Amino acid sequence: MTNKTFKVAVVGATGAVGETMLSILAERNFPVGELVALASAKSAGTKVKYGHRDVVVQDLATFDPAGVDIALFSAGAATSKEHAPKFAAAGAVVIDNSSAFRYEDDVPLVVSEVNPDQVANRPRGIIANPNCSTMQMLVALAPIHRKAGIERINVATYQSVSGGGRSALEELGRQTAGILNFQDPEPKRFPVQIAFNLIPHIDDFQPNGYTKEEMKLVWETRKILGDDSIRVNPTAVRVPVFFGHSEAVNVETREKITADEVRTMLRAAPGVEVVDDREPGGYPTPVTHASGRDPVFVGRIRDDESHPRAVNLWIVSDNIRKGAALNAVQIAELVADER
Repeated sequence: MTNKTFKVAVVGATGAVGETMLSILAERNFPVGELVALASAKSAGTKVKYGHRDVVVQDLATFDPAGVDIALFSAGAATSKEHAPKFAAAGAVVIDNSSAFRYEDDVPLVVSEVNPDQVANRPRGIIANPNCSTMQMLVALAPIHRKAGIERINVATYQSVSGGGRSALEELGRQTAGILNFQDPEPKRFPVQIAFNLIPHIDDFQPNGYTKEEMKLVWETRKILGDDSIRVNPTAVRVPVFFGHSEAVNVETREKITADEVRTMLRAAPGVEVVDDREPGGYPTPVTHASGRDPVFVGRIRDDESHPRAVNLWIVSDNIRKGAALNAVQIAELVADER
């Protein structure tokens, strides 16, 4: 890491991801010379934690971005579209956690362990953070693609409510408590009851019948791995878990690769922790492994008995940490190392 310090702005500092960005910046001793916390006018004047001190939140709408070196955005696509170009024009490198710029050709889409070289390819001064479900999947699958070439991915995601923000967390908690007290749940944030239920619907439905969350897995996988020929067949499900996304993944490869080879590769892969003991509890889950931790956990690695060149994996990660905040800070570290 460089000896230089940076003026860092966190946009959306009062949200779940923004708060986690602040804590990770402190935990990883990012070379912050000055930290600016930004949010909407209604949050201006409140305080957020950065390490052992409080930082007063400023109003994004009236803030002058001149002098900011790195801006971490996690305030939604509409906010990013309006403000990220202003920060970039003022000289900041913007690392955006929303979907605003992910699919634009002149904005790199980066997973720090997979395509870090793309950080330098930012003509607009903006780097996009992938969707959380894509990110954790590709940390695990990129080594397989490099070794044997991925032909097709069949994936079902089991995504925690924290991916829907603070209101989604509150709804799960409120409904769970209500049901345990013999009260009828009232869906507000979700279209149907989420407590003790599964909802095969995340984000808006698209003309092809898939949801946008599912299509993100298709679009982003191809862009990050740089291979438009990869076929992805996704189903995204919201589950009554507070933190941590899980994925059942079947990977068909161009060249034969065995489960034993995959297990060995992933044990050496950056950002991956293999938990694959064939016994009760010998596999990762959102609660026992992922929640509050940085790695992407992989288990249930086994050969597909129905296909000559396919392997099954179970992939689990904290969607707020690695799926959003940590990767953004890791990208910021790559940017800092350039200077």
